[in-house]
Amino acid sequence: MSEQLRAWARTYSDRGRYSPVGIAFHWIMAFLVLFQIGWGYYTSWLPAGGDKLFGYQVHSAVGLPILLLALARFGWRLMIPGPHNDADTQGWQTQAAYAIHYVFYIAFFGLPLSGWAMWSSIAEPGPLYLAGVIPWPQLPFDQMPLTLRWKIMDVAEDVHYILVLTLLAAIPLHIGAALKHHFWDRHDVLRGMLPEIPDAEDPRGGPQHSAKGPQIQSETAAG
Repeated sequence: MSEQLRAWARTYSDRGRYSPVGIAFHWIMAFLVLFQIGWGYYTSWLPAGGDKLFGYQVHSAVGLPILLLALARFGWRLMIPGPHNDADTQGWQTQAAYAIHYVFYIAFFGLPLSGWAMWSSIAEPGPLYLAGVIPWPQLPFDQMPLTLRWKIMDVAEDVHYILVLTLLAAIPLHIGAALKHHFWDRHDVLRGMLPEIPDAEDPRGGPQHSAKGPQIQSETAAG
């Protein structure tokens, strides 16, 4: 089964593209993370009470799927390596891109885990639900002394806050680098993470976006 998946994924990676599974992981997680940042900021300004508790329930309901998606994405990436594209030969820029990806993975795991710890350390916070539907267990903090649970809460909250700030710095860098590679360097990085446009739907009437060599030539001529 794994060999069949690798063979299927190579039909995309050999053309400098990510597989549809890799593309889905990227954009679904991007949407969820951006939602979490905005919703978390909104919830933090709500006064204590039912609305704030509901806000945190929504926040946790979205955060837990991010944890599962991060695990699945990491496993997929170990089994199905990404394509080799133009940006992989850019020296320090390539190394910086790898470092940003590591930062993202740390945040994808660290934010849900620290949020889970925060929720589990609060006395009687109520149940957790995955995607707001499936019951999710709390971490086994309920038998610990209350003072220790508050210390866990403080540490988890600090970790959560630091990782949010880290994401706020990493996301613009990631987007800016992708746009720079696409519009300035004419690299294939961004095209490889977007759905393919068949020839019949390409408004330029040129070759498919997945064809690296002809596409680069056509872009150079158009520029």
